[in-house]
Amino acid sequence: MADNASFTFPTETVTLASQGKLYDSTNPLSAGQVEMKYMTAREEDILTNPNLLKQGLAIEKVLQALIKTPINYDDLLLGDRNGLLIAARILAYGASYSINYNDPETETSEKVIVDLTTIKDKVVDFSLYSNKNEFTFELPHSKNTVTFKLLTVGDKKLLITS
Repeated sequence: MADNASFTFPTETVTLASQGKLYDSTNPLSAGQVEMKYMTAREEDILTNPNLLKQGLAIEKVLQALIKTPINYDDLLLGDRNGLLIAARILAYGASYSINYNDPETETSEKVIVDLTTIKDKVVDFSLYSNKNEFTFELPHSKNTVTFKLLTVGDKKLLITS
Protein backbone atom coordinates (compact mmCIF):
# COMPACT_ATOMS: atom_id res chain seq x y z
CA MET A 1 0.00 0.00 0.00
CA ALA A 2 1.35 3.44 -0.93
CA ASP A 3 2.31 5.94 1.74
CA ASN A 4 -0.14 8.89 1.56
CA ALA A 5 2.59 11.29 2.64
CA SER A 6 4.50 10.59 -0.57
CA PHE A 7 1.50 10.79 -2.92
CA THR A 8 1.29 14.02 -4.90
CA PHE A 9 -2.13 15.13 -6.11
CA PRO A 10 -2.30 16.66 -9.58
CA THR A 11 -2.57 20.45 -9.64
CA GLU A 12 -3.30 23.28 -12.05
CA THR A 13 -2.05 26.85 -12.07
CA VAL A 14 -4.99 29.26 -12.00
CA THR A 15 -4.58 32.92 -12.97
CA LEU A 16 -6.21 35.38 -10.59
CA ALA A 17 -8.75 37.80 -12.06
CA SER A 18 -6.72 40.68 -10.57
CA GLN A 19 -3.53 39.26 -12.10
CA GLY A 20 -2.00 39.98 -8.70
CA LYS A 21 -1.86 43.73 -9.45
CA LEU A 22 -3.74 44.74 -6.29
CA TYR A 23 -1.58 42.87 -3.80
CA ASP A 24 1.52 44.17 -2.08
CA SER A 25 4.64 42.89 -3.86
CA THR A 26 5.63 40.92 -0.73
CA ASN A 27 2.37 38.94 -0.83
CA PRO A 28 2.56 35.61 -2.76
CA LEU A 29 -0.75 36.58 -4.42
CA SER A 30 1.09 39.37 -6.25
CA ALA A 31 2.42 36.67 -8.61
CA GLY A 32 -1.09 36.63 -10.08
CA GLN A 33 -1.37 32.86 -9.99
CA VAL A 34 -2.37 30.20 -7.48
CA GLU A 35 -1.71 26.48 -7.63
CA MET A 36 -4.84 24.43 -6.96
CA LYS A 37 -5.20 20.69 -6.61
CA TYR A 38 -8.00 18.68 -8.10
CA MET A 39 -10.91 17.89 -5.81
CA THR A 40 -10.97 14.48 -4.14
CA ALA A 41 -13.50 12.64 -1.97
CA ARG A 42 -12.07 14.55 1.02
CA GLU A 43 -13.20 17.89 -0.42
CA GLU A 44 -16.53 16.37 -1.47
CA ASP A 45 -17.01 15.40 2.19
CA ILE A 46 -16.30 19.00 3.22
CA LEU A 47 -18.88 20.27 0.71
CA THR A 48 -21.57 18.00 2.12
CA ASN A 49 -20.69 18.39 5.82
CA PRO A 50 -23.95 19.45 7.53
CA ASN A 51 -22.21 21.47 10.25
CA LEU A 52 -20.07 23.43 7.77
CA LEU A 53 -23.08 24.01 5.52
CA LYS A 54 -25.13 25.28 8.47
CA GLN A 55 -22.31 27.67 9.43
CA GLY A 56 -21.86 28.81 5.81
CA LEU A 57 -18.24 27.64 5.80
CA ALA A 58 -18.24 24.65 3.43
CA ILE A 59 -17.15 26.51 0.30
CA GLU A 60 -14.45 28.46 2.15
CA LYS A 61 -13.05 25.26 3.69
CA VAL A 62 -13.01 23.51 0.32
CA LEU A 63 -11.16 26.39 -1.33
CA GLN A 64 -8.65 26.48 1.50
CA ALA A 65 -8.08 22.73 1.06
CA LEU A 66 -7.66 23.04 -2.72
CA ILE A 67 -5.24 26.00 -2.77
CA LYS A 68 -1.70 24.65 -2.58
CA THR A 69 0.15 27.97 -2.92
CA PRO A 70 1.10 29.13 0.59
CA ILE A 71 -1.11 32.20 1.00
CA ASN A 72 -3.12 33.87 3.72
CA TYR A 73 -6.64 32.99 2.55
CA ASP A 74 -8.06 36.14 4.16
CA ASP A 75 -5.86 38.28 1.86
CA LEU A 76 -7.72 37.10 -1.26
CA LEU A 77 -9.80 39.76 -2.98
CA LEU A 78 -13.41 38.61 -3.23
CA GLY A 79 -13.25 38.71 -7.03
CA ASP A 80 -10.18 36.48 -7.02
CA ARG A 81 -11.85 34.11 -4.55
CA ASN A 82 -14.89 33.88 -6.80
CA GLY A 83 -12.67 33.14 -9.80
CA LEU A 84 -10.93 30.38 -7.85
CA LEU A 85 -14.32 28.95 -6.94
CA ILE A 86 -15.26 28.74 -10.63
CA ALA A 87 -11.87 27.17 -11.41
CA ALA A 88 -12.42 24.60 -8.64
CA ARG A 89 -15.83 23.76 -10.11
CA ILE A 90 -14.33 23.30 -13.58
CA LEU A 91 -11.47 21.15 -12.29
CA ALA A 92 -13.84 18.94 -10.29
CA TYR A 93 -16.89 18.56 -12.51
CA GLY A 94 -16.04 20.01 -15.92
CA ALA A 95 -16.96 23.26 -17.61
CA SER A 96 -20.62 22.49 -18.40
CA TYR A 97 -22.98 23.91 -15.78
CA SER A 98 -26.70 23.26 -16.14
CA ILE A 99 -29.20 25.80 -14.82
CA ASN A 100 -32.95 26.22 -15.01
CA TYR A 101 -33.82 29.66 -16.36
CA ASN A 102 -37.25 31.16 -15.66
CA ASP A 103 -38.22 33.82 -18.17
CA PRO A 104 -40.19 36.44 -16.18
CA GLU A 105 -41.95 37.77 -19.30
CA THR A 106 -43.20 34.47 -20.72
CA GLU A 107 -43.25 32.61 -17.39
CA THR A 108 -41.61 29.66 -19.12
CA SER A 109 -38.75 27.62 -17.79
CA GLU A 110 -35.92 26.17 -19.79
CA LYS A 111 -32.77 24.26 -19.04
CA VAL A 112 -29.63 26.13 -20.12
CA ILE A 113 -26.12 24.71 -20.18
CA VAL A 114 -23.41 27.28 -19.51
CA ASP A 115 -19.78 26.70 -20.47
CA LEU A 116 -17.92 28.09 -17.46
CA THR A 117 -14.74 28.49 -19.50
CA THR A 118 -16.45 31.21 -21.53
CA ILE A 119 -16.84 33.50 -18.51
CA LYS A 120 -14.56 36.46 -19.11
CA ASP A 121 -12.96 38.74 -16.57
CA LYS A 122 -13.86 42.41 -16.83
CA VAL A 123 -11.30 44.22 -18.96
CA VAL A 124 -9.34 46.57 -16.71
CA ASP A 125 -6.44 48.88 -17.45
CA PHE A 126 -3.94 47.37 -15.01
CA SER A 127 -1.41 50.08 -15.79
CA LEU A 128 -3.44 52.25 -13.38
CA TYR A 129 -2.57 49.98 -10.45
CA SER A 130 0.64 49.73 -8.49
CA ASN A 131 0.34 46.68 -6.26
CA LYS A 132 -1.84 48.57 -3.82
CA ASN A 133 -5.49 47.94 -3.15
CA GLU A 134 -6.32 51.60 -2.63
CA PHE A 135 -8.08 54.00 -4.95
CA THR A 136 -9.02 57.65 -4.81
CA PHE A 137 -12.08 59.09 -6.47
CA GLU A 138 -13.49 62.58 -6.66
CA LEU A 139 -17.22 62.62 -6.05
CA PRO A 140 -18.92 64.37 -8.97
CA HIS A 141 -21.26 66.68 -7.06
CA SER A 142 -19.49 67.50 -3.81
CA LYS A 143 -15.98 67.33 -5.33
CA ASN A 144 -14.88 65.58 -2.13
CA THR A 145 -12.16 62.98 -2.59
CA VAL A 146 -12.73 59.55 -1.13
CA THR A 147 -10.31 56.65 -0.80
CA PHE A 148 -11.63 53.11 -1.09
CA LYS A 149 -10.42 49.56 -1.59
CA LEU A 150 -11.79 46.29 -2.91
CA LEU A 151 -12.92 43.89 -0.19
CA THR A 152 -10.90 40.85 0.75
CA VAL A 153 -12.13 37.63 2.32
CA GLY A 154 -10.86 38.97 5.66
CA ASP A 155 -12.72 42.28 5.20
CA LYS A 156 -15.95 40.37 4.50
CA LYS A 157 -15.48 38.31 7.68
CA LEU A 158 -15.03 41.50 9.69
CA LEU A 159 -18.19 43.03 8.22
CA ILE A 160 -20.23 39.92 8.96
CA THR A 161 -19.07 39.71 12.57
CA SER A 162 -19.47 43.44 13.26
